[in-house]
Amino acid sequence: MKLRVGHLSIVGKRDNNEDAYYVDPQQRFFLVADGMGGQSAGERASGLAMEIVPQKLQLLDFNRAGDDQAVKVIDESVSQANFEIMALGELDSKLKNMGTTIAFLVQAAGMMFAGGVGDSRVYLLRNGKLETLTTDHSLTQALLDAGTLTPEEAANHRYRNVLYRYLGCKEGGQGTNPKQLKTMVGDKFLLCSDGVTGGADDATLTRLLAAGTDPQQTAEAIVQAATDGGSKDNITGVVIFVEA
Repeated sequence: MKLRVGHLSIVGKRDNNEDAYYVDPQQRFFLVADGMGGQSAGERASGLAMEIVPQKLQLLDFNRAGDDQAVKVIDESVSQANFEIMALGELDSKLKNMGTTIAFLVQAAGMMFAGGVGDSRVYLLRNGKLETLTTDHSLTQALLDAGTLTPEEAANHRYRNVLYRYLGCKEGGQGTNPKQLKTMVGDKFLLCSDGVTGGADDATLTRLLAAGTDPQQTAEAIVQAATDGGSKDNITGVVIFVEA
């Protein structure tokens, strides 16, 4: 199967862009990160993740790795990034509170592995149905899972952007539990920061992905929709089309 990829990241209504993303030149993996900790700290954290994780993922035999081996290398890659972000935060007082989310899509031995830490997401559109392949590590999502909040209440809850897991905290390196799936011709994936979901709801994402015929134009349309929808954050989207 062939993959076509589109991507875009914009500052949005912030002063600087703390988002980062990585598209493997051989299209074996795709990453999105959303830094936090204020300006240089957030940019440093997301940049470190986009440097360290690709380096570690290169150790994976993408053609022959079994499921367990793929998950092991993914988890070790994310854990190493988490360790180095924490260590740098301890060494430099200006970076003390820095951290970043990460969302990933890794293709190995005919399988896709999707997951993340934080609240950046991976979506799959298949047969017209949009599925979220990741779980937000936010306080709001935890309350939603516990049945304390309704989905309507969660949409505008004051803790929706407060994370209990991210790269840069001790819980950040405790495994990613990626979702595994066989790809199908016609699948469309979206990796994005919360700048996308802060301005574009699931119905909008479904419509734009379903209508898209070119992944770059689709990525641009999604970022524009999030902007028009009032997103107040940096906005980053990576779109992957699976074709014959």
